[in-house]
Amino acid sequence: MGEPTILRLYNTLTRTREDFVPLDPYNVRMYVCGPTVYDYAHIGNARPVIVFDVLFRLLRHLYGTGHVTYVRNITDVDDKINARAARDYPGLPLNEAIRKVTEKTAEQYFKDVKALGTLEPTHQPRATDNIEGMQSLITQLIGSQHAYQAAGEVLFAVDSMPDYGQLSGRNLADNVAGARVAVDAHKRNPADFVLWKQSSPEEPGWESPWGRGRPGWHIECSAMSERYLGAVFDIHAGGLDLIFPHHENEIAQSRCAHGTKVMANYWLHNGFLQVEGQKMSKSLGNFITMHDLLETEKFGGRKWPGEVLRLAMLMTHYREPIDFSVKRLEEAEQKLRDWQRAASAATKDAVSPPDPGVVEELLDDLNFHRTTVVLDGISRDARKGDQSAADVLGASLEFLGFGLDSLLQPASLSADA
Repeated sequence: MGEPTILRLYNTLTRTREDFVPLDPYNVRMYVCGPTVYDYAHIGNARPVIVFDVLFRLLRHLYGTGHVTYVRNITDVDDKINARAARDYPGLPLNEAIRKVTEKTAEQYFKDVKALGTLEPTHQPRATDNIEGMQSLITQLIGSQHAYQAAGEVLFAVDSMPDYGQLSGRNLADNVAGARVAVDAHKRNPADFVLWKQSSPEEPGWESPWGRGRPGWHIECSAMSERYLGAVFDIHAGGLDLIFPHHENEIAQSRCAHGTKVMANYWLHNGFLQVEGQKMSKSLGNFITMHDLLETEKFGGRKWPGEVLRLAMLMTHYREPIDFSVKRLEEAEQKLRDWQRAASAATKDAVSPPDPGVVEELLDDLNFHRTTVVLDGISRDARKGDQSAADVLGASLEFLGFGLDSLLQPASLSADA
């Protein structure tokens, strides 16, 4: 069977499934919003990490390992970080306390996502290393009358952009009425959002043409994506909760600063996650971090291997909501063990491509459910002693981020669960 090469993705911007055509097939570019490192990342944060790692792997397969640039940022300047630092380290100067919080949480994040079987992105920029780029964008926006200074802040003027709201489908009247929009007297329009804000002597800040201050949330990703991917790139992805205001405002800043029709050609968003049928929240006592799941016995009375969490996240289509549960993890673990047992006879150190059927299903907007059906069929053949099936199953599992080492220990193989 010849392997098809047309990748189709659901584009939030156009609300249609489209053929993916990169701007440059020799440099396919993708940006995914990463964590704000004020606390350990929760399992909802794991979903985009896993989903878009699969897309990264697929793009590398289609276009070549050296022809895909994947950027996932680290937000290490944010008012939530400031508040957490003041709470956790009240005896330290704030800047020192902030460093302790961000270094600790970023280190844990990198450890957690590695356990999930993910490849390292090409670049993982930190916001604090890109302040100059943010200031340059803000200067451009002020110069082109898309931003203004008021009450010590620099704000983006949403009514300067006639088609603001395309991604979310919200018009300015909706935005004004929205609960997330702060209404301040110094704003020309209540929907205008902050690009730069003043910092007190105790708060982290950088010198700028508008006084010592710090960036707003949205300008950070606009600057980092431009630095590593250019003014216009192929794919921008993240969770559904980021469509508004974050991604909408990124688009506004980037397009108006650069005079482009788009910021990215394809916008992908993964669905929400709930836990055991309820919204995840600390007040309900069901707030689960990746660290909790991987390294403690908080969920289901045991630790869970990262590959099990990976499969549990992928068993539901990425755009659909997930109900995360102990049962789901148990089902994922059983299926993964079945596949890995069947692949245990694979030729060691053999370098072979994944099964074309696996790739074909993923080309349909990352349809992992149908991918599992293909894997089940190959697994049945491998269990019957088909060596080529065992080899291709092993290669396919490796391609999908499921190594053949971690669960193929004797204790795991003898377990019934």
